[in-house]
Amino acid sequence: MRKIAKQREEEGAEIDLTPMLDVVFIMLIFFIVVASFLKEAGLEINRPDDNQPQDPNDSISIVVEIASDNQLWMENRRVDVRAVRANIQRLLAEDPEAPVTIKVAKGATTGIVADVADAAREAGQYNVSWATDKG
Repeated sequence: MRKIAKQREEEGAEIDLTPMLDVVFIMLIFFIVVASFLKEAGLEINRPDDNQPQDPNDSISIVVEIASDNQLWMENRRVDVRAVRANIQRLLAEDPEAPVTIKVAKGATTGIVADVADAAREAGQYNVSWATDKG
């Protein structure tokens, strides 16, 4: 009688992992399918070619230059990214119709470019143009 009771205890202690593997594979397939439908948020920028003709209105626009080492230049002086909005607001007070041109060097990172574009929008100017340095 004891052998039968011991045998029943051993049978009850077994765990069948087959259904768990099925669930894991179904979850894996679900996440792969869902990930293919998610669009990654980002900023889409089409950088202009170097061979485009220079805009004759560049002399009256507010120019923010971003060097390849991510240094910002406005009116031939280096500015911090936190001061870009204040400088654009000051220049817009002088000429409210002046567009903002962001000249981007080849090695500049996208993050600093997005920060400058956001600063221009926060300053109240939504007419933002993009330019690249020749060379």
